[in-house]
Amino acid sequence: MLGLALKMLFGDTAKYLMLILGLFFATFLIAQQSSVFCGLMMWTTATLTNVPAPIWVVDEKVEQVNETNPLRDTDVARVRSVDSVEWAMPLYSGIQRVRLQSGSFKIIQLIGIDPTTLAGAPVKMIEGRLEDLRLPNTVIIDDLAVKRLAKVRGQTIKVGDVFEINDIEARVVGICEAMNSFTGGPYVWTTYERALQYTPASRKMLSAVIAAPRAGFTEEQVVEDIRRTTGLKAFVNKSFNSSPHDFGTSTIWWYVKNTGIPISFGTTVIVGFIVGVAISCQTFYAFVLENIKHLGALKAMGASNGKLCLMLIVQAFTVGIVGFGLGLAGTTLFAMGALKNEQPPFYMSWHIPVFALAVILFICSLAALLGIWRVSRFEPAMVFRG
Repeated sequence: MLGLALKMLFGDTAKYLMLILGLFFATFLIAQQSSVFCGLMMWTTATLTNVPAPIWVVDEKVEQVNETNPLRDTDVARVRSVDSVEWAMPLYSGIQRVRLQSGSFKIIQLIGIDPTTLAGAPVKMIEGRLEDLRLPNTVIIDDLAVKRLAKVRGQTIKVGDVFEINDIEARVVGICEAMNSFTGGPYVWTTYERALQYTPASRKMLSAVIAAPRAGFTEEQVVEDIRRTTGLKAFVNKSFNSSPHDFGTSTIWWYVKNTGIPISFGTTVIVGFIVGVAISCQTFYAFVLENIKHLGALKAMGASNGKLCLMLIVQAFTVGIVGFGLGLAGTTLFAMGALKNEQPPFYMSWHIPVFALAVILFICSLAALLGIWRVSRFEPAMVFRG
């Protein structure tokens, strides 16, 4: 009976392909848009990834890492005075303008780190030495800046090249690997004092204090100690858990609650679901109507309603699995292009394919129920009328 059900399905090529097409588009829209949304949210936490410090200490009003509310220089000493803190270093993080030798301007994310310990420096160097950052007027750029800060479009910048940050010379001594920023600008590292020289002066310049726990203390314990002792807000660096001390989750939730990004992507996901339901249910119901006489004949020959229902379920879930597979393959091809061009952001966790599969199976179940409802009401004697 199941083999007969598949023969009936594959025999109606037009409706079979229409079912596959509808489920393909539903899967592609759900998986692709969800992955781009997750990638965009990951970009909002790029600074936490690119500045690998266990603990971040910021102003008490700060809720996300891209929000700058400067601290006093004395706050570094206050954090260092906490017994459970192993070390604490100043950090500058801000958006600045770069003037290239061609005369054009670009936006960068400038990071200033402690020159002695180099705490907060990039983890993976592609070219150059991290220690050269201590030389006068030197910077380390990320792999995105190699293209963005080139003298001529289509070329690349290399170690030894020079550009200007707010009319002050910056010489490239290293290239590192880094995650792209939500703002779209490349990351540029220099020392903390030099970052203050590159930045227009203001009363307070300290963006954050990065710290590490002393042996025998957990990061959560140190965060609580810092908050209680200094009154500043401290976060664990990007652990993505439900803890109120998690800076990564706090940043993502800030963008979810205060921007239209979730609504924009969520609307597209809903459209994908509606397209899948509309095309699949309507087409499958039409398929059942066209084959109702064959199903009625089987019923007249003794096939139970249970067997006929099983045939419809197999047919619906077969097109569902095929459509889901093709949609996921299309999403994979899109991901390969996105990763190659570095646009748009793309991050697919295992939750996304599982969620997409659950939606597709729900659509298939709904389509199968419509067919089952029609077959269950069909009387075998109607096959022989007329």
